[in-house]
Amino acid sequence: MLSLKLPQLLQVHQVPRVFWEDGIVSGYRRPTSSALDCVLSSFQMTNETVNIWTHFLPTWYFLWRLLALAGGPGFLSEPYHWPLLIFLLPACLYPFASCCAHTFSSMSPRARHICYFLDYGALSLYSLGCAFPYAAYSMPTSWLHGPLHQLFVPAAALNSFLCTGLACYSRFLELESPRLCKVLRTTAFAHPFLFDNLPLFYRLGLCWGRAHHCGQEALSPSHSYHLLCALLTAFLFTSHLPERLAPGRFDYIGHSHQLFHICAVLGTHFQLEAVLADMGTRRTWLAALPPALSLGGMAATLGLAVAGNLLIIASFTAALLRAPSSCPLLQGCLPEEGTRDKQQ
Repeated sequence: MLSLKLPQLLQVHQVPRVFWEDGIVSGYRRPTSSALDCVLSSFQMTNETVNIWTHFLPTWYFLWRLLALAGGPGFLSEPYHWPLLIFLLPACLYPFASCCAHTFSSMSPRARHICYFLDYGALSLYSLGCAFPYAAYSMPTSWLHGPLHQLFVPAAALNSFLCTGLACYSRFLELESPRLCKVLRTTAFAHPFLFDNLPLFYRLGLCWGRAHHCGQEALSPSHSYHLLCALLTAFLFTSHLPERLAPGRFDYIGHSHQLFHICAVLGTHFQLEAVLADMGTRRTWLAALPPALSLGGMAATLGLAVAGNLLIIASFTAALLRAPSSCPLLQGCLPEEGTRDKQQ
């Protein structure tokens, strides 16, 4: 009879510090796992299992939404729809990249950092992807074809470089300056989000208290749900609640990163619904105006952003590979305490 042996799980004192998570005491995978061990671990309950599946399943959901929309009659042939499709591509990419990062991050310290470099790059491209439909469908009336509107997507591309660079650099500070690392990583993702949503914040300010007299500036309920999910996502990312209050109680189910994943995916779902609402309610009005984005401009911006983010990731990966094995960030052996426990 054939059988598969599931990987052994470890306590926090049995893995190097680079693998530690705040408030998570147990359920760690061996820091020298093989690729097969990593895949098998997604089918046993570890402290990463829910993280893996809460982004693996949404990948297929967003891919289904992409294919369903693209398969509609005349959808691909109409330029009005292209910004939406460009938004959906990174919306499918970022949960898949996150799923892979959480799956294979226990292969080695170097593999862990490289996995998350790619994860940060996918999130950066998602922040750029959000700018395309906002520029095409969600701009306030007074901003249309003004300087901010014309620079909105190029600025979002530059923000994606900043996001990837800061987030990747923050990993080099995890052990020596954990607070600065957290500040840099939070800034890396908060800044593009705030910039992308400037049109919504402006429209929200114009419509505050005048919900029935807002005209083209009115926001759909999905916009509000998206912003609420984003607020919850930021809170969970920075607070590490509830596991910080009760270390060990939420190791497998209910810790902040799992809730963070769920809120992020829900936020993307509501963001898609909000974009579709703007596309529908503002279509007649926008059709009378010159198109905000051209296919060539969108393709060029996205292509340069992908190339630039890959270059940034390659640069940090090269720096990581050149780092000596004695560097604390790359210590992959078990700490002395874990070794003593093993000998006993």
